[in-house]
Formats: sequence, structure tokens, C-alpha cells
Amino acid sequence: MRMFASRKSRLVALCGLLIGLVVYQSAISAGPSNGFDLSNSSLPVNEIRHGGPPRDGIPALSAPKMLGAAEVDYIEPQDRIVGIEIGGEARAYPIDILNWHEIVNDSIGDSHFAITYCPLCGTAVAFDARIAGEVTDFGVSGLLYNSDVLLYDRATESLWSQIMTRAIAGPRVGQSLTMLPISHTTWRDWQARHPDTRVLSRETGHSRNYDRNPYAGYERSRTIYFEVNNEAPDNYHPKEVVVGLSVDGVHKAYPFVELDRQGKSSFVDRVNGTTFNFDWDSDNRSVRITDPEGREVPAIQGFWFAWFAFHPETEVFKAEG
Repeated sequence: MRMFASRKSRLVALCGLLIGLVVYQSAISAGPSNGFDLSNSSLPVNEIRHGGPPRDGIPALSAPKMLGAAEVDYIEPQDRIVGIEIGGEARAYPIDILNWHEIVNDSIGDSHFAITYCPLCGTAVAFDARIAGEVTDFGVSGLLYNSDVLLYDRATESLWSQIMTRAIAGPRVGQSLTMLPISHTTWRDWQARHPDTRVLSRETGHSRNYDRNPYAGYERSRTIYFEVNNEAPDNYHPKEVVVGLSVDGVHKAYPFVELDRQGKSSFVDRVNGTTFNFDWDSDNRSVRITDPEGREVPAIQGFWFAWFAFHPETEVFKAEG
């Protein structure tokens, strides 16, 4: 039995090696651009980096299976999720699953959207998936800019920057995506606020160990894996979590360490002349921003180094006193 188990283990290892070689050869044959046309890139081509996996080597999910909250037994109360609510229906996407897929193409009623997550930047952003009136399905290109994931739409193979929220190469270069408000919070918080929420199932059609974090230790390390254009000042840890708000070209970062020092669960602040209301949940490490009319405002939560890489001119919120 031991000999059989040993042979079986060697066979599994050999199969894994062969699969790895196929993936590697696919990436090499596609070249540094992973087969995408960068001839009209709005960014310097030498700053678009190959992240390692080939195109779709990180498989995006489409039309995912969702479960009721009572059916879910694979999320702990403190686990992080990305939550979205549209038309009174709430959905939660566990970070443990997003780490392995990065994009979920989903819909609620007639609303089609993409939940995107970049583990290297800690950024979760939801986009309206209708472009020029047509529903668009997004995939993971395997390319990065400023360490941030570049999405691609399957209709035109245009590349889109998640943090820049616009196409940087391909037929749709220069076009922008519409961000949707989301919550980047804990499962206990989201479930308490939305007891009828639906939750992304682990039955994704892909064999992944969702109990294992492929980026374990990354968010505590000062090291980043890929070069960025603008190195963030070291007054904050590179992976300090910030919420970034952009108003007509003016950008402002709200580091969580400053919100903790602030000591207020609710406060107001101005960005580019507009007043916003901030609700800071220290226990669940989550921020909700609304405009003067009470409408939730889309913002980008992620690591300090990533926000600064894209917005070196950013303003930074400081705690009072």
C-alpha cells in the first residue's frame, strides 16, 4: 500500500509538473504582452509587466453559483468579503475565492457588473459591465501596470486598468468604466446588515484550495513584487490600507491608521470643494462614504503603495490634532 501511495504521489507530482510546463510554454509563446495588441497603448509599453500567468491563467468567473447565507459554512465571521447591493438584493464575494479568480462577472436583474479584485494591491472595485449599451464579459489578462491587474474585455480584447478605471490599449482605448459602490468588510458585518444576502459558492468549476491564501504574509510585508512608477513615502507602511476618493481629477487618501487616530465613527470632509459624509467602522475595518444627498459614493480601498503609485499628487487625510 505504501509503494502504491508513493507511486500515486509521484504521478500526481508529475502531472502537476507537466501542467506547469504547459502553462509556462503558453506564457512564453504569447510573449511579454500575453498576445494582446499594445500598439496603441496609452501607457509606455515597457511599464506594462507580465505578471507570470498566461491570459486566463487566473480564470475569471461568469454566471457564478450563489448560495443563501444559511447554506454557507465556509466563511468565518472575521473573513473579508466584497459586498454589493443592487435593487434591494445583496451579494457577497469572499476574498478567499477572489484571491484565486480576481474577476466575477455577475448580474442582478437587468444590472450586469464585474467584481474585480487585485491581491497585489488589495483593491476591490465593481464596474458596470455595460459598455456602449452592450454587456461585456471580462477576463484576467495576466498583465500588470503599477502592480495592478489589467482586465480585458472578451468582445474587443481591449486592456483595462482597474485603478485607472479606463482602457489603456485596444479598440476601446481611452474609454472609461463606471464604478459601482461596494463594501469591503467582514462577513459578520455584511450578514448583519443583509441577512438575506446571496454568497458566491466555492463550486466554481475550478479545482482550487480556497482554504489556502496564495498571498499569505504579503499584506504584512514591506515588499512589493513588481516595480511601480511612484514609490510611496514611508510615513505609512506600504501595505497600510487606505480608502481613496477621486473627484474631478483631485484625489485624496484616507489611511486607516489616521481614521483610528481620529477616534470618530462619523465625520465630514471636503474633496475638491465637495463635502462628503464618512462612516468609519473600526471593528470591521470598513468605510462608507455618502454625498450630501445621502447617496453612497464609489471609492477604492487598497494598499497605500498602490494608491500613491497611480496618484502621487494625492492629498492625505490627517487625524485632527
